[in-house]
Amino acid sequence: MAQPIEVDALVVGAGFGGIYATYSLTRMQPRIEVRTVEMASDVGGTWYWNRYPGAMSDTESYLYRYSWDKDDLQTYPWSHHYVYQPEILKYLEHVVAKHDLRKYMSFNCQMQSATWDDNLHRWRIECSSTGTGSERTVYHARYLVNSLGVLSKANYPDIPGLREYQGITCHTAKWDDTINLKERRVGIIGSGSTGVQVMTAIAPIVGQLTLFQRRAQYSVPSGQGPVDPSYRQKINADYDKIWDNVWSSSVGFGVPEVTRKATDATPEEIRQAFEEAWSQGNGFRFMFSAFGDIVTNEEANEAACDFIRGKIDEIVKDPRKANILKPREAYARRPLCDFGYYQIFNRDNVDVVDLQANGIRRLVPQGVELADGTVHEVDVLIFATGFEAVDGSYTRIQVTGRNGTLRDHWGDGATTFGAVACAGFPNMFLISGPQSPFANFPPVVELEVNFIMSIIQYAESSLSGKEPTEGEGANSLGKEAVHTRSQRRRMIMEAKGQAESDWVELCNSMLKGSLFAKTPSWILSQNIPGKKTNTNFFFGGLRPYLKFVDEEVSAGFPGFQQSVAQEDVVAHL
Repeated sequence: MAQPIEVDALVVGAGFGGIYATYSLTRMQPRIEVRTVEMASDVGGTWYWNRYPGAMSDTESYLYRYSWDKDDLQTYPWSHHYVYQPEILKYLEHVVAKHDLRKYMSFNCQMQSATWDDNLHRWRIECSSTGTGSERTVYHARYLVNSLGVLSKANYPDIPGLREYQGITCHTAKWDDTINLKERRVGIIGSGSTGVQVMTAIAPIVGQLTLFQRRAQYSVPSGQGPVDPSYRQKINADYDKIWDNVWSSSVGFGVPEVTRKATDATPEEIRQAFEEAWSQGNGFRFMFSAFGDIVTNEEANEAACDFIRGKIDEIVKDPRKANILKPREAYARRPLCDFGYYQIFNRDNVDVVDLQANGIRRLVPQGVELADGTVHEVDVLIFATGFEAVDGSYTRIQVTGRNGTLRDHWGDGATTFGAVACAGFPNMFLISGPQSPFANFPPVVELEVNFIMSIIQYAESSLSGKEPTEGEGANSLGKEAVHTRSQRRRMIMEAKGQAESDWVELCNSMLKGSLFAKTPSWILSQNIPGKKTNTNFFFGGLRPYLKFVDEEVSAGFPGFQQSVAQEDVVAHL
């Protein structure tokens, strides 16, 4: 095996989080040596892998991007109100090229293990090639910055007979572009965001489309459509205000977050509010802009449910299909939006099977056999069955800290301090890790990367004789520090066990009283059979999270155990 490659910081992943982390680390002063490894053959993260037909962000285009490149905000083109996967991938490639980040990146390089060496005060990271070769690369890094993705490890259903099935199978997270769906008999399992998007896209071209529905979902219109030039001009003129509103909001989707209660409104006022949100589009708008108590009050939630069920009855002409498509549970999962989903069930070539009433017994050579013996013949079976979200991308890797593995540390559920660090894993950081804010992804990534950069800058400041100025917070990356330190050695930053416990307890407390806690979903790891329910998100919102980070930074990181790395630093001065 070749000699280890010595770096100051190793970033793992080149999606939204990894790209911004690479950008930030390479601009840190004093300069540090940075490398980024990515298991795919190019940048993009989840948008590299999820190439299924209709793949689209559920965030409006003007917010599904980085806020820190003001020039790009004004000039980079976007054609629709919501960006499709090819546009997102092209945007991320553009950012990497514009800021000359590709030279720091190694592709087809997958982290297999990471082990903390308490003598060297470094991480030893072993990587293997995912390309045509079999090379193995070892890195030694003082800082390990993981951006492995919230939606990365695909979840496959456990269905008997998979090997006997003679048709084509494909998971949407590993989409095969060579599959020809035209005039084919297609079955799909999964009706979450991905399933809704792919079904809407392929319904007009397939011969027959059958949804094997495990759980009915609430979905509202997205409001998708081409962008008028005057709309773009208005957005450009208001960008500073728009982003100020994002940082002071809860979910960061650019929608009004009202406090009025449905329980205080008349039936006509309720109908009008929901009708307005429905016509404007966006799932988060419907959930948070019509009324402020939809996810906390069962009566208000049921009013929203009734409205959407009524829309399904209006749209879907076949009463049998409509009845199957209408959910009976609370409207308390990540809100879906679509571009004509319910309408496709008016097509003669689209049908839905209620697996709650008649489940899948097994796969047979020609298709799907149900519990009652009925066989649906399908040429292609699509798994839109989601992911082992949030922690799945970490537990599949052997990460070993001071006292054991991350898998063992998370044995009773994934836990972090402030979403970015874990007790027992010094100088290791997570982007969009467990207990991150439940909000629009790009702003969450920016806040967390800025938090991590503040921690690393603080640790590095002991080398330069400086430390961050009081009041520098998560959105003040790169400011010069002014206070002199007597200690001229780097710090090792490790989350305190109590700080981690306190953060998790805070996240748990914020979920109490929410209908999210009563509704099974991947948000709580309940989509994985046998997995323990876990609070995977911070439901306090972006604004409180930013306040927490600013207070932690300003106070000198009291949530971290800070020790001095015993190493010769003369060569770095």
